Amino acid sequence: MLSAEYWRFPVERIWTMHDFSRRGLFRATAAAGAGAVVVPGITAAEAPAAEAVSPRTESRKCPPAQLTGRVVRPDDAGYTDARLGWDQLFSHYPLVVVFAQNTQDVVNALTWARQNDVALRVRSGRHSLEGWSNVDNGIVIDISELKSVHIDTRSRIATVGAGLSQLEAVTTLAQKNLAVTTGTEGTVGLSGATLGGGFGFLTRWLGMACDSLIGAEIVVASGDACAEVIKVDLRNNPDLLWALRGAGNGNFGIITSLTYEVAPLKGVTYVQATWNGIGDLPGVFDTWQRTAPVADNRLGTQLEIHRNQILLFAVLADGTPAQAQHMLAPILSVGSPQVTVQTGNWGDIYAGFQIPTQNEPANWKFFSQFTRKPFPAAAIGVIASFMQNAPTDDSNFFTQAFGGAVRRSPRGGTAFPHRDALFYSEPGAGWGTRGTQPGVCDPLTPQAQAWIAEFSQALRPYVSGAYVNVPNIGMQEWETAYWGSNFDRLREIKAQYDPYNVFQYEQSIPPASRKNRR
Repeated sequence: MLSAEYWRFPVERIWTMHDFSRRGLFRATAAAGAGAVVVPGITAAEAPAAEAVSPRTESRKCPPAQLTGRVVRPDDAGYTDARLGWDQLFSHYPLVVVFAQNTQDVVNALTWARQNDVALRVRSGRHSLEGWSNVDNGIVIDISELKSVHIDTRSRIATVGAGLSQLEAVTTLAQKNLAVTTGTEGTVGLSGATLGGGFGFLTRWLGMACDSLIGAEIVVASGDACAEVIKVDLRNNPDLLWALRGAGNGNFGIITSLTYEVAPLKGVTYVQATWNGIGDLPGVFDTWQRTAPVADNRLGTQLEIHRNQILLFAVLADGTPAQAQHMLAPILSVGSPQVTVQTGNWGDIYAGFQIPTQNEPANWKFFSQFTRKPFPAAAIGVIASFMQNAPTDDSNFFTQAFGGAVRRSPRGGTAFPHRDALFYSEPGAGWGTRGTQPGVCDPLTPQAQAWIAEFSQALRPYVSGAYVNVPNIGMQEWETAYWGSNFDRLREIKAQYDPYNVFQYEQSIPPASRKNRR
């Protein structure tokens, strides 16, 4: 969601720029120096050369596009707020940010970017953990203001704008005693979380977030320099629905709305347990990993290890405190944890454990991984050793129990491949103070980044794979780490819906070439 401060600077305008060449832009940028925002002279745009593989790629002319919606440029008062992301380790200076107000604004922005050969990125919740939803001297198409909601309580179908945050989605559905799987952090965009897989406290009960996705509206590239809106569901473009369920972030097009099958949920029991220090870590972790993934499917748990405490969080869907404490008894019997229990509407509970962004560290670094066999004592010892030397109190080792409904794929299948995992985990470092000058080197940055690199390397013998929503930059064979054997099929689908590779970033899916196709 946008901050109140951001809304002080509404910029409503239409802006057009013809024949804006990315090559000319890059040359001018190099001459001006790193981080400069420049407007080079007019040069001729060059259409990309690619083979036609579907009606969307047939040569057809589009009228010159205009940027519509809420358009923010470098000389506008709201530009600094418009360009900032959640993780301030990264700092980019886009040429223009378009906050779409409707689907047509997205069509116009994509067409404009193609006609003017300008680099583009797509953004929703600003939580891209490597800064890949932003770009220097290009266009950022931001869909965070697409917040429509339509809920059919009888059919339990919800269609929402792709700009909803997870907090907005959870609380809105909870008003109707309905729910869908989301992640834990409310400011994360719902669409981004879902399209990469999506997991949280309701995962073992409802499956991955992408499992409940039954349809979408998406703007795709078409023709030589055009864009169009297509519908995706089990009847229309079902191959693309499969791909969006786990590989949809920035690879095939721009999602403008999502349709979910939602579940009834009247209330939850929320349990938090805290162990002072990490002396009880061997017993707590081993008991958790052997019980949480095989517990009642309604029970979702997360474990966080900090350098001075261990935290257990648990949510029991439609269950009582007595039931929750009985299920958690093996873990809670280790040591002497402080335990609190709450019951209530899922929206209220979810909102209650959110941390305001301004209270979080400015800089973050994570490394994602999955585990298919319980950690031996040596692996738990690695966690204890690194956490004792964590760079800050905000740094932690986070886990999420899998099992339950995760092991079942929905009708039509998904591109998410890690269904046999016992749990997901990630070491994460948080440091620095938030401000308006992101990207400035913090003295702790080298130490924090080295800690993450060494920690993740020490755990490699015990883990496998990676989670695309928490990308591992520099990882070899990241394609199969994220998507396993599904990667070749994803490349085929990419070739069908984005053969020109319009949607690309550092770890995006490339289209299959003709010689590699079946």
